[in-house]
Amino acid sequence: MINKQSIQITVNGTPYQREVEPRTTLVDFLRDDLALTGTHVGCEHGVCGACSVILDGHPVRSCCLFAVQANGQEVTTVEGLATSRTEMSKLQDAFCEKHGLQCGYCTPGMLIACSALLAEHPQPTKEQVREAISGNLCRCTGYQQIVDAVMHATSPLGLTHSANAGSHHVK
Repeated sequence: MINKQSIQITVNGTPYQREVEPRTTLVDFLRDDLALTGTHVGCEHGVCGACSVILDGHPVRSCCLFAVQANGQEVTTVEGLATSRTEMSKLQDAFCEKHGLQCGYCTPGMLIACSALLAEHPQPTKEQVREAISGNLCRCTGYQQIVDAVMHATSPLGLTHSANAGSHHVK
């Protein structure tokens, strides 16, 4: 029998205290214990980026961390990027508008990588966007639409002049 350990973690602004097995990965904790299934499990080796979350302000691969390692820290998942339970963020809207997603499997990790970039560089260059997403694998978009989406979300005109601004809702 494995002894469980108590952790305190804040996820998307909500504090949680849970008992977890020491070997529980952060991605499994988020998906199984907190029912936050937006963070995807891909390669389970830290290569694809599908499981990316923001841990205390830095993007990390949640498949490579144990939940106990996040004890006392803040985690933001793709669900936490939305401006409310019914409205997506400007970046998420731009991904929809500029077709920065297709099958959607890599999308949560891409959004996390881009959000982390924008937290450091609110007006990034295309090269900075490409560098930020370089650790995330996508087989559908060819990456250009993702770069276009980030540039669109950060442009002075941004989505404010778009006919579709604010029309994408979280279900």
